[in-house]
Amino acid sequence: MIEHHAFFGDGEKVFAFPTRALIEELERTTGNGIGALFRRFRTSEYSFAEIIHVLRLGLIGGGTLPAAADQLVAIYCIGRPMAETFAVADGVITALFFGNAEPEPEDDFDAPLSEIRHAAHEGVVE
Repeated sequence: MIEHHAFFGDGEKVFAFPTRALIEELERTTGNGIGALFRRFRTSEYSFAEIIHVLRLGLIGGGTLPAAADQLVAIYCIGRPMAETFAVADGVITALFFGNAEPEPEDDFDAPLSEIRHAAHEGVVE
């Protein structure tokens, strides 16, 4: 299943559209076909209601109970910077279209991996 993970509201959330019914509900509630909705996000012609619907339905598809999804959206979308909520919704709709990108390996060390492994084995990490 294609998922988008993002910090939203009070923690890391999973957003997904695993069924045809959820995508059709998104189209119905926004009044736009999924392609038109994606285009509106790309061209910054989206409405606040479209952001809300992408987030709410994406949360439900990701496993959040509908009442909890409604509450999260009501609490964390109103009164927040629009760019903040748009960024999450944009990540959700982009994942729906393109899938999940391979995560980049996290390397917080300047040392080669062999040195890191050796230090960890010795119990000392500088």
